[in-house]
Amino acid sequence: MLHLFKKIRKKLLKENRLKNYLVYALGEILLVVIGILIALAINNANQNRIIKNKEQNYLIGLKNEFSTSRAKLLELMKINQENLETAKAILIQIDKKEVSSSQLSSMLFQTYSRDISFNPNNSLLLEMISSGSLRELSNLNLRHNLTNWLATLDDIAKQEKDLLAQREKALDLFRSDEFSLRTILEQSGVSSQMGIPVTNQGSSILPILESLEFENSLLQFILSTEATQTLHYQPLLADLEIILEMLEKEIK
Repeated sequence: MLHLFKKIRKKLLKENRLKNYLVYALGEILLVVIGILIALAINNANQNRIIKNKEQNYLIGLKNEFSTSRAKLLELMKINQENLETAKAILIQIDKKEVSSSQLSSMLFQTYSRDISFNPNNSLLLEMISSGSLRELSNLNLRHNLTNWLATLDDIAKQEKDLLAQREKALDLFRSDEFSLRTILEQSGVSSQMGIPVTNQGSSILPILESLEFENSLLQFILSTEATQTLHYQPLLADLEIILEMLEKEIK
């Protein structure tokens, strides 16, 4: 093709047809420009395809992470709610005293034995933020929600720390010689399950219901557990659902 253009150019110059040569030269320049523009368009299309593919990979990875975090949060909310309901049931028994020592031991163990701590899957999100890859997500609202998600988790951690402190206050009663932790473990059946020797001394845990200190710590635990559930976990779940919905819409 270039050889043909060269021959035409030489022929026009030889015949001294300047006007035709200029028209030809402009046409040749135009063809070169068009070729460059086509090449740029193809390159841009390839780059855009690479960027889109990368974005889709991020979106799919984030969806998997947040789906796992959602399952973890739902399970944690279930445990927290069970702790709350059992703690309220113990509070009722402070007045009614219709429970046996073994029943109370089981209730105490269920209420205070399970720690509450949300541990979401954020490895990809943190990697994207640290590497600056978060800006590769085209949806600005999604990027905003993902950034706010991490800030919300800091508030959740603070609330869980307060809940842990209230739980520890109740457990402190069993770090003294006033009430027997071993009695709770034996009467709730935990000792047998863990292979801890059982004394079978027949002691009772019921006197704890007469302790004002225990009642106060129980009430504080109930308030903190309720706040964790309604003011933190439930709004967090709503935020998580919104993020998952946005991710789903962006995935092609």
